[in-house]
Amino acid sequence: MDDLQEKVEYCLNCQNKPCVSGCPLGNNIPEFIKLVKEQKYEEAYDILSKTTVMPFICGKICPKSAQCQGKCTRGIKQTPVLIGEIENTIGELAINNKWNLKLHASRQNGKEVAIVGAGPAGITAAINLAQKGFEITVYEKREKIGGILRYGIPDFRLDKKYIDALEEQLISLNVRIVLNRTLGENINIEELIRKYDAVLLCIGANSSCKMGIPGENMEHVLGANELLEYNKHPNYNGKKVIVIGGGNVAMDASREINHLGAKKVTVVYRRQREQMPAEPKEIEEAEAEGINFLFKTNVKEIKKDKAICTKNELIKKEGENRLSPVEIANSEFEMDADYVIMAIGSKLNSKGLDGVNLTPKGYINVDENYKTNINNVYACGDTAGGIATVAFASKTGREAANKIAESLNIS
Repeated sequence: MDDLQEKVEYCLNCQNKPCVSGCPLGNNIPEFIKLVKEQKYEEAYDILSKTTVMPFICGKICPKSAQCQGKCTRGIKQTPVLIGEIENTIGELAINNKWNLKLHASRQNGKEVAIVGAGPAGITAAINLAQKGFEITVYEKREKIGGILRYGIPDFRLDKKYIDALEEQLISLNVRIVLNRTLGENINIEELIRKYDAVLLCIGANSSCKMGIPGENMEHVLGANELLEYNKHPNYNGKKVIVIGGGNVAMDASREINHLGAKKVTVVYRRQREQMPAEPKEIEEAEAEGINFLFKTNVKEIKKDKAICTKNELIKKEGENRLSPVEIANSEFEMDADYVIMAIGSKLNSKGLDGVNLTPKGYINVDENYKTNINNVYACGDTAGGIATVAFASKTGREAANKIAESLNIS
């Protein structure tokens, strides 16, 4: 614990709490760290648990440099307080000592809510509503709960024991979990509306986007999201693989493919390294494992065993704050590619959403109360757009739960 104490002593306990403003969930980080300094570890965990149901997960996978640590005063001229690592340590203690099972449900209020999807948003909403006395049924399309946590993040980044702990939380709150139920196949919105007082859609948005370039529909062009979610990888042994994208999904996919024996994995990103949305630590770990990176490069066309690439320059366009990649004339070159992996973003699969209004970008359209156009049907998380991180999804699950409780006159 000496290392832990060294990390927390580094915190200045700023009065204006900039780290809190950087946390999507609004975790009281200074108070949490203060209690860790006093070696009151379980009380520190309790502080986190007031704003998040998964502190033992967020500390591991949140893009901390873009959130809490990115706002840290220490980080202006020095290294920021390692908030995530501190949270990780307390999270491990919580798992080992079963602190995460201390939640209790209120007396039943007679209202029933169905939640479709057991990812970060759905789990958070279920726990919050169960604590308010609602009878909750969670419908999940896979054979276990967790969504992106279990099926989208490799084991080397997140041990599945943490998702099992979340399932224990749900069970301890008498949440009913119904597995292998897919919207539009063996459940539908109409029957849920008839059976429940409210329905919350948290089905995620995990279908890989495409680039709209020639050759992207060929068999050897695969979506990173689907590879990670369903773990149905081809045989990469001795193969050269290109991963297109610069986010954490691109890092996860490239590292997983590398672990599975690919001869060479190259991440192609159209901007420069410092503009990559992936967590810096994830980029560093990918590099340490031998992943290659090509920056200011784009894939223009995909052929049977190669990709046609171009080099970019970054130009400030009128009305835009971010530099835009523009192809450099006569910069084409070829790269050998047995497989090309798309990791450029994800979208919603609208199957089973007949009658539900969608936004122009294809997400479920909700108002400020997370209501859809259908009475008593709500949506949150990636399903309703927004920032695609676990913390933001969890935040919307908490907020949607509160709005449902308000609409059903439960405080």
